[in-house]
Amino acid sequence: MEGIIVIVVLRPHSSREEIESVKEILHAHGLSAMESSVMDSSMLISEGTGTSELISIVENLPAVERVVVVPGVQRLTSRVFRPENTHVRVGALTGAVFGGPEFVVIAGPCAVENVTQMNAAVDTVVGSGAVMLRGGAFKPRTSPYSFQGLGLAGLTLLAEQRKRTGLPVVTEVVTPKDVEFVAEESDMLQIGTRNMQNFELLREAGASGRPVLLKRGMSATIEEWLLAAEYLLHVGNGDVVLCERGIRSYDRSTRFTLDLSAVAEAKRLTHLPVIVDPSHSTGQPHLVAPMSLAAAACGADGLIIDVHTDARNAMCDGAQALSGEQFADVMTRLTPVVEAVGRTMAPTRAHSLASV
Repeated sequence: MEGIIVIVVLRPHSSREEIESVKEILHAHGLSAMESSVMDSSMLISEGTGTSELISIVENLPAVERVVVVPGVQRLTSRVFRPENTHVRVGALTGAVFGGPEFVVIAGPCAVENVTQMNAAVDTVVGSGAVMLRGGAFKPRTSPYSFQGLGLAGLTLLAEQRKRTGLPVVTEVVTPKDVEFVAEESDMLQIGTRNMQNFELLREAGASGRPVLLKRGMSATIEEWLLAAEYLLHVGNGDVVLCERGIRSYDRSTRFTLDLSAVAEAKRLTHLPVIVDPSHSTGQPHLVAPMSLAAAACGADGLIIDVHTDARNAMCDGAQALSGEQFADVMTRLTPVVEAVGRTMAPTRAHSLASV
């Protein structure tokens, strides 16, 4: 057995002496032994060469709960390591749970603009059953002349909507230095397509204590996407949700090509929840509804949808945003599809709304 990756899951409350004895045996057989803690489990991650006999010896040590030999480059994200689905809770009692029996819909404007815009957008998505709110305060744009977001002021407006509705919010963080204060004002950090392989940002976001929504890079393979998620789990954050948001192709009929086969394949390869962004992937409102239904049918755990009540005057991505009426129609049409695949729509748990 050559080039193996061994994850030794330790029993709770193992003594330091017992753990060190495991490490000594691994070292004696030429295996490294890095300590880690993720998903409420302490473990040793080893890499090198070894034998089946060594695995048998380690499995029988007092500190060891189980030993997992992981093939390939995936480790903590692999279903070999964790066969059961991971459930990621965002927010408190009024929050959302990804990866369970409920189908979760996140909705809101692409960018936070002002109080009036946020009140209108949030009221309409909550009224139609959204479980979480989205809105960008920091916007990495292709052109330096495009609207880059309100920054800290946008975070404040988003936090006001969380207080007003009681629903958790997700927003994008674009630089490592911003992670701390974005985490203070949001319930979930989004890593956008342009930053999927910004490894310092991944490490900082992973260490923030907040769940992370990791969008697939626009030119990334499934393996690269899952390895980006490994960075988050590697620093101890097991609350990771993957998001397929479309990849580059030769066809310009749509903004990107929504790769729903990647959703099904990712669900096979990893225990992490997978959701779909039908807005950024298609770039066209009339395609959001059919792609949302298709995402639910192929096993996605939820959606993140752009909604704006005045899309023509939106400061960011207005061309792809749904109106309130269009979003309500999508939510109505989703229910029978979600139920057909054995799930239920996650209910909104918003407060009664008042103006900010």
